[in-house]
Amino acid sequence: MSYILNIETSTTNCSVSLFKNSELVSFKQENDQNYSHSKRLHVFINSILEDSKVSSKDLSAVSVSKGPGSYTGLRIGVSSAKGLCFALGIPLISVDTLDAFAHQIESPDGFIVPLIDARRMEVYSSVYDKKFTKIRETRAEILTKDSFQEYLKTNKVYFLGNANEKTKSIIDSPNAIFVEHKLPSSIEIGKLASLKFISNDFEDTANFEPFYLKEFIGNRLKSN
Repeated sequence: MSYILNIETSTTNCSVSLFKNSELVSFKQENDQNYSHSKRLHVFINSILEDSKVSSKDLSAVSVSKGPGSYTGLRIGVSSAKGLCFALGIPLISVDTLDAFAHQIESPDGFIVPLIDARRMEVYSSVYDKKFTKIRETRAEILTKDSFQEYLKTNKVYFLGNANEKTKSIIDSPNAIFVEHKLPSSIEIGKLASLKFISNDFEDTANFEPFYLKEFIGNRLKSN
């Protein structure tokens, strides 16, 4: 019997879930535009374990959304996950944020483009086919009228994430489908983490770092 605790903090959504043998047991999340992860994350973890009557000592692994996404959010999530793994002597599993996010589209009949806002007109994105296979690498890119046109010309493209509004302002195509009110969640992280647990696909906990994708430039942006 395996219990996996799953953490997702790559956006404003603070999300924690507990899986038992690849099945969801408990789930809590809160989308706070003020990024309350430092206050909410451990409260959610403790609450889920208590509600499920599972001790932290019963955990078999901890998984975390590795990015890309918010620098601060990723740092908090990964630091918490690593701390638990060290304290409990259990393995760390990392899951690509966009890989998991894409799975929120059910039965797609075209391409999937999960988007995470990266300030101004920039986004973090990947492209997936209807079988959730990544067919274009993860990028930090500036949106233009030509963005994703090679996919939009021939197929429906499902866009989801917190960059949908600015993407709508740039992309005008009958094949563009904007799926609203979606953010990365620990449920999809847990589903993929369960598969990684079965195949012993673990991280080197001591040396693991989030996938920030680009340098943190918050201070420099404020000075511009």
